[in-house]
Amino acid sequence: LGLLGPNGAGKTTAMRMLACFIKPDSGTASVCGYDILQNSIEVRRSLGYLAENSPAYPEMTVGGFLSFVCDVREIKGADRKRALDRIVPMCSIESVYHQTIETLSKGYKRRVGLAQALIHDPDVLILDEPTDGLDPNQKFEVRKLIGKMAKDKCIVISTHILEEVEAVCSRTIIIAKGRILVDSTPEQLKEEHGCGLDAVFRRITKANESKGAKKKD
Repeated sequence: LGLLGPNGAGKTTAMRMLACFIKPDSGTASVCGYDILQNSIEVRRSLGYLAENSPAYPEMTVGGFLSFVCDVREIKGADRKRALDRIVPMCSIESVYHQTIETLSKGYKRRVGLAQALIHDPDVLILDEPTDGLDPNQKFEVRKLIGKMAKDKCIVISTHILEEVEAVCSRTIIIAKGRILVDSTPEQLKEEHGCGLDAVFRRITKANESKGAKKKD
């Protein structure tokens, strides 16, 4: 699922609510059958969350940070070794494993953030701008990884890169000011509007802005 919208639309807020970092003003949602208000611990166990700015411990080494995440998620012993052996090469962070996070490039920090979201092999992934700061080759690899994982996981991504939505998403939701404008597939949107997803996004969000301006008048 690709979550799209202009700046300030509420994409990050929606993701933070699903990940149980903030509470909604009204209403609720469920993840893997668990209510985000009533069963927040179960929700957190069921999902992996890559925040807009992560990881948050610059003085830790990459290995130390991932071990800390394992402690928090109670991944111990042989299970911890298997998790690290799986996730480190998956996210291509072998070369920086012993470096402190503060010394890493933005791209490597993003990859470490992705590793912590995946380390417990969750059923649901919530990824806020997963390829932000990556070079073209790294973006390709992350998109390929997302596409591979999408076969058996539910993945929600927020991105400003519309080609990313076309590459990895089977469903697209466009929001503005916290409200859903469109819920469709990339293919259907392009077919209905007779243009590329870039133009579709501009058309829908501009039309919504015009409606808002008319209401004020």
